[in-house]
Amino acid sequence: MTETARQPQAPPRRGLPAPPWPLVMLMAGVVLLFDVVRVFLPSLITLYGRAGETSPERMGLYAALWFVLPFAAIPVARLVSPRVVLVAGAAALAAARLCLQGANGGTPQLLLASAGVTAGLVFLYGCARTIRGAWVPAGLTGGLAGASILHLALDRVDLVWRDGPLPWLAVAALCALFLRAAFLGSVRLSPASPGPAPAALWFAFGPMLLLAGMYGGGSGLVPQEAGQHSGAYTAVMVALQAGAWCAAAVCAWTAPLNRTAWNWTAGLFLVAGVAGTEAGLTGLTALVATVALGACAAAIGQNTGGQDTGGQDTGGQDTGGQDTGGQDTGGQDTGPQKTGPQDTGGHDTSVRPEVAARRAGVAGLGGMLVFLVAVFLYYAAFDADLGFPNAVVPVAVAALVAVIAFRRGRRHRSAPVRRIPHRWGSIALSIALLTGLVTWQPLPPERPITGNEFTLVAYNIRMGFGLGGRLDLDRIAAWAASRRPDVVLLSEVDRGWLLNGGHDDLARIARGLGMRYHFAPAADRLWGDALLTNLPVTEIGSTRLNRHGYPTGAQAQSIVLEVGDHEVGIVNTHLQEPRGQAPEVAAIARRLAAAALPPGVGVADPRPVIVAGDLNTTPSDPQMRVLEAAGLSDPLRALGDPPTSPADAPVRRIDHVLISKGLTAVAADVPRVPFSDHLPVVVRLRVG
Repeated sequence: MTETARQPQAPPRRGLPAPPWPLVMLMAGVVLLFDVVRVFLPSLITLYGRAGETSPERMGLYAALWFVLPFAAIPVARLVSPRVVLVAGAAALAAARLCLQGANGGTPQLLLASAGVTAGLVFLYGCARTIRGAWVPAGLTGGLAGASILHLALDRVDLVWRDGPLPWLAVAALCALFLRAAFLGSVRLSPASPGPAPAALWFAFGPMLLLAGMYGGGSGLVPQEAGQHSGAYTAVMVALQAGAWCAAAVCAWTAPLNRTAWNWTAGLFLVAGVAGTEAGLTGLTALVATVALGACAAAIGQNTGGQDTGGQDTGGQDTGGQDTGGQDTGGQDTGPQKTGPQDTGGHDTSVRPEVAARRAGVAGLGGMLVFLVAVFLYYAAFDADLGFPNAVVPVAVAALVAVIAFRRGRRHRSAPVRRIPHRWGSIALSIALLTGLVTWQPLPPERPITGNEFTLVAYNIRMGFGLGGRLDLDRIAAWAASRRPDVVLLSEVDRGWLLNGGHDDLARIARGLGMRYHFAPAADRLWGDALLTNLPVTEIGSTRLNRHGYPTGAQAQSIVLEVGDHEVGIVNTHLQEPRGQAPEVAAIARRLAAAALPPGVGVADPRPVIVAGDLNTTPSDPQMRVLEAAGLSDPLRALGDPPTSPADAPVRRIDHVLISKGLTAVAADVPRVPFSDHLPVVVRLRVG
């Protein structure tokens, strides 16, 4: 399909310019694809992988299937117009996303998310074959920006996990806008773009998607320190992240990097931002990486199909390849008229546009394979020894994008620049401020208690995903609040892994409970254990436990709380290799039990201590004897010894609340709730 049939020119219309439908379509499609990916990855782990029951090889093959299937669009596009491929992919992506909103977890969620990923990649292939190159840098970056800002504004709990009519209406509206843009584009534009974006830009989208998911959705703002920041500080950081995305989109739209020095500088900032965030320098480095993504997209997309050489703002109106009668089209394709080398999408002029578009489509699919491989390599390191630190993976991906930007920029040093409309600055500022405002929440006050009894909940929440694979953070918070706890101890807390959808479990549950939180990183800075309480905290710390040959990191969080007139020590941990780590936890419990009196004051009674969490140890295991030797006892044995794992049919108890002398268990139970693959332990304790 090489014809470039031209539509009759419509008479000029007064009033507002028509929306740039190709740009709208690409941005909305990227938002929907990002949304589906955030469901696909955790569904792969919790539903197909069943929390480690399925081998990594089978999981990898299953995931690869849905990323390889879109390559079938290549021969299909030879039989039908690439525009048909685009529309079919768009319709399937919108349908999958709408159905996901109604799926209640389980196999339907897994299959719909998988099909949605395939449909999204087919849509991207169709876009690479048909969309004019001038729209692509801003469309891809703008889609990533829109998805990330929406993710931030929703408190990082996406619409797909929310019940009620409003999320449905929002998703339906987005899908309707997307389909309108896709179908209008299919009518107005030619079967193949005469000036496609370079294959390098489409290839870079997969790596850019990975970096946006890992650092641009708020996870890069999570502080290294354990304490919770004020509501104002958090809101400001969220606003800055949203502002950084707006800046990235502006960079991609204006394509300002028209000199080689600026091209490699953008890449250098991207690599430095990613490396700094992986090294623990959160905040500024994540913002730098975000803006650099847009700058790199602009550098890679330089000299794409017919950018505006006059620098005039035309409202971005698409002419669909129509004859413009020699008028300035603001970066649009003007049909077959001669435009010089800049209407080649940055390709060699000896390469036909159709061939260049086909290469761009294949490159886009290849870039998404890079995304999948990088995701598996990075997160597999937490369950297997890869022989190198996993931080190398995102840094290498950032370096790949930087090299592509540098090479493209060196070839094209005179890229034209679009002017930034004055209103864009106020719009970006408004978006950033609004995003920060809707996520602002004041820090809860301390609430001391006067009695000597308190309620403690210990729960392994499996990153917030319930038995059906649904994100149940709000349900966890609502259930826990119904038990009126004074202390909540959580294991397997995820604060932003892309693999689990980029959610901040801890902040969301703490908001639902109205509690302060203290986080203790274990596997990395985003995954670990946490304590939530409004009781006065006089001492808090975290000790990294030795791995003892096990790849997943573990820690022991030590806290001293005031319960009435008494101090109570708590060790909150999730043991990964109990035989080696139980003695370490026992030593921490002994140190915590020692009363902190100045020398010469006298001898104090040992401080009461609790050791709680997922210990991966049954009451009969030898490592339990090690903990008992530290003065700890298991009160649940006398209260029915209820099992906690697996949650759907519990047969063993590996989640514990162990107590020392000075504490008495008044009541204890293990509620049968479906919010994780473990069951929680609820204990009412008396001090003294």
